Amino acid sequence: MQAKLSTMFQSLGVRNYRLFATGQLIKLIGVWMMFIAQDWLVLELSDNSATALGVVTALQFTPVLLLTLLSGRLADRYDKRMLLFVANAFWTVLALGMSMLVVTGVVRLWHVFAFAALLGVANAVETPVRQAFVSELVGVTLLPNALSLNAAVFNSARIVGPAVAGLAIAAFDVGPVFLVTALSSIAPLVNVVKMRPAELHRKDLPPAGERDQARVVDGLRYVARRPDLLLPMVVMSVIGMSLFNFQLTLAALAKTVFQTGAASFGLFSTVLAVGALVGALAGTGRRSRPSVWLVLGAAIGCASFGTLVGLAPAYWMVVALLPPTGFFMIFFAQAANQRVQLGVDASFRGRVMALWVLVFLGTNPVGAPIIGWTAETFGAGASIWIGGLISLATALLALTWQLRRSGARLRLRVLPMPRFYVVSPRAE
Repeated sequence: MQAKLSTMFQSLGVRNYRLFATGQLIKLIGVWMMFIAQDWLVLELSDNSATALGVVTALQFTPVLLLTLLSGRLADRYDKRMLLFVANAFWTVLALGMSMLVVTGVVRLWHVFAFAALLGVANAVETPVRQAFVSELVGVTLLPNALSLNAAVFNSARIVGPAVAGLAIAAFDVGPVFLVTALSSIAPLVNVVKMRPAELHRKDLPPAGERDQARVVDGLRYVARRPDLLLPMVVMSVIGMSLFNFQLTLAALAKTVFQTGAASFGLFSTVLAVGALVGALAGTGRRSRPSVWLVLGAAIGCASFGTLVGLAPAYWMVVALLPPTGFFMIFFAQAANQRVQLGVDASFRGRVMALWVLVFLGTNPVGAPIIGWTAETFGAGASIWIGGLISLATALLALTWQLRRSGARLRLRVLPMPRFYVVSPRAE
């Protein structure tokens, strides 16, 4: 067990990565508290409108759609550590401003819309830079472990943040939650400054003169020529748009279907995050690039359980189904992320990861209003199971395409335990 734990948390032995992960954990706990408070505030200000929730989510992610590819270019040209500091400083100023509006009681719905859009700008710059920066913190050898730990940090925050936020909103209202978010965002600023630039892994990067020539279109052409990168991105874009909207749908499900309060919404988000954390930790022992079959199998599992959540008729069934949904959701996203990161040249990493962030987060402006309208028109449950079926169809089509392209066959083994496995042409 000690050896297993040592391997699982191996990247934390690197000082720069330890500072990075600690700062992210503190900030993300506050961010997830803010997401819960923001959704609850929108429902209060809009008379329980799921459409308004969809608009906020869309505004939050529209800058990702518009600016992320440019941010990837910045990541390939300039110092990622400095870019992270600037983006996080912008986030901190915005969070402090919003918290003052909420605490003083002058906040209006349009304030929330504007705040969501401006935070989206900060995210559009910070997220691709942060994704690409991980390889400089730990090097290629530890990159799969570090990426899995990033997901574990993210989902640990998803467990703690919503649970605390639900209780805090019930006890103190939403104002103090926004204030905590603003204060927590200072941690990554301090830790980025404390990093040692001399210990960063930058030997694989091209010279500064060559980096100045990095263009967005070259990154797009690079991915277009690589089916092994393109397939997980296409699958992620559809699943991200149609199913990865639980921030929106679970709030509507808790309040409009089961007529429960903020604490129950926090419980939904927490049990989803528990499964997601296990899914993230399940990938920490990986030392090589995940196969396309692993990625597609996880996508099918994610879509299947997501569909069942939307169809569940009882509150306790939703609570029981959310952990495996969270597990496959993050296991799929992390395996796809690792397949992309471990297959890309260092000189293109910023632009390729920007495209990854675009398909992972940038599809939300398209999907969120549609999901919100579906939830308001047909019910929150329908908005989830419809998205689940779309995701399942996409994953199965991708599997069929990959089987035909590779000439492999899918077979079922019944004993000793039923399981599907892939037989390559060589094996036959």
